[in-house]
Amino acid sequence: MALYFLRAGRKLRSRSPLPLSLLYLPSHPPSPNPLAPPPCRPQPLGSPLPPWRHPCIGSRRRSRILDGFRHSLSLASISSSPGTTEDHESRRPDGREGSSPPSSSRSWVELYLPESVRPYALLARLDKPIGTWLLAWPCMWSITMAANPGKPPDFNMLALFGCGAVLLRGAGCTVNDLLDRDVDKKVERTKHRPVASGILPPFQGLCFLGFQLLLGLGILLQLNNYSRILGASSLLLVFSYPLMKRYTFWPQAYLGLTFNWGALLGWAAIKGSLDPAIILPLYSSGVCWTLVYDTIYAHQDKEDDLKVGVKSTALRFGSMTKTWISVFGTACIGSLALSGYNAELAWPYYPFLIAAAAQLGWQILTVDLSNCAECNRKFVSNKWFGALVFSGILFGRLAS
Repeated sequence: MALYFLRAGRKLRSRSPLPLSLLYLPSHPPSPNPLAPPPCRPQPLGSPLPPWRHPCIGSRRRSRILDGFRHSLSLASISSSPGTTEDHESRRPDGREGSSPPSSSRSWVELYLPESVRPYALLARLDKPIGTWLLAWPCMWSITMAANPGKPPDFNMLALFGCGAVLLRGAGCTVNDLLDRDVDKKVERTKHRPVASGILPPFQGLCFLGFQLLLGLGILLQLNNYSRILGASSLLLVFSYPLMKRYTFWPQAYLGLTFNWGALLGWAAIKGSLDPAIILPLYSSGVCWTLVYDTIYAHQDKEDDLKVGVKSTALRFGSMTKTWISVFGTACIGSLALSGYNAELAWPYYPFLIAAAAQLGWQILTVDLSNCAECNRKFVSNKWFGALVFSGILFGRLAS
């Protein structure tokens, strides 16, 4: 039987008008794909190869195998991916849907504090320490200025007032958010605050306020009697400040009276009384300084303030803002110079005061009041103004 098939194949080959190798050539033109195998050469007449040995058949088979392998790799990469870009953007760390900022843009409060504590820390603005710095610097100025000539300030008192600044600033923010929760919902910058967004009920915010005031009372009781009375009287300003933006275009001036109360309290804690020739110019300089930085800050919300009917010096000054804050900045530096002169600070105080004046002038001249991000950067930079003034008072007192 095998001999029969062999003879039949030889007869068919001798009668075929075309070489059998041509029967195995591909019926389609070569693929333009650079990864495709090179075209095969036709085999010489009389030496046909079986299909499983033919070069064209093998190359096409290898091409199909490579294509299948690449396809399987792409499917594997898709199936092993944890989610699409939209999925990553819509997931939050707590598992709920919604946009979640990248870790680099989240504060330490969101990164490290337990979720149950987080709303209270955000209510006290612990994630934004600039407010604490602005409240603490006037205290540090007066405590250092009240030190004896040639002596450093009382570091225990500086630490005590630093803790008090954290607590009082947190209490002030809590009062502000409780009273303004309906207004904050309509302002883009404030609508995500814990009380305004509904994360924290007002009753819990009120309990947290009582807790902060209780801790603040513990700090106040460590001062002398004169300072206790003076410190307790500041609560009237703290609780009434959030209402001022409803009735006057000068809430920033009222904030200056509140935030710089520490200039009076720090001196009284060291001396047991007030020296008007030193303290009143120092207090006035702080109020003028607040009018500068908080007017710049208020320009972030001027459009929303117009919609909800809230007043501010940013709306009052309008296009004349830089002229007004230049006047307040000049008054601030002049009052600081007068206070330092009356306190008999030595010459190192004045170079630092010139540097502080340059920093304040840089803010006023370069700020773009129509750019919210720029206004916020200039506002935050005021911690360096306070640090320059403090350094001048410190070295001026040590050299006196």
